[in-house]
Amino acid sequence: MASGDFNIQYVAHLARIELTPEEESKLGQQLGGILGYINQLREVDVSGVDPTAHAFPMVNVTRKDELGQSLTNDEALGNAPARANGLFVVPKIVE
Repeated sequence: MASGDFNIQYVAHLARIELTPEEESKLGQQLGGILGYINQLREVDVSGVDPTAHAFPMVNVTRKDELGQSLTNDEALGNAPARANGLFVVPKIVE
């Protein structure tokens, strides 16, 4: 796609914004510049670069998933204002 090969009115319609003719001209130039930079990036040889989600390796620090003690159902529901069949009873919030 060439840097000026787009319809600014269509883009404004998709974004649900109204533009004055001056704003259309300014935004058109800015988007054209952005598309020009994207075309420059397409020319870069990345054939030897592995795809990554982050620029630097990231490692999550998490604990092992091990079984441990937990509350019984009666303990978990002990302070519930209302319960039925071993479950919390809450007010309906969807109308």
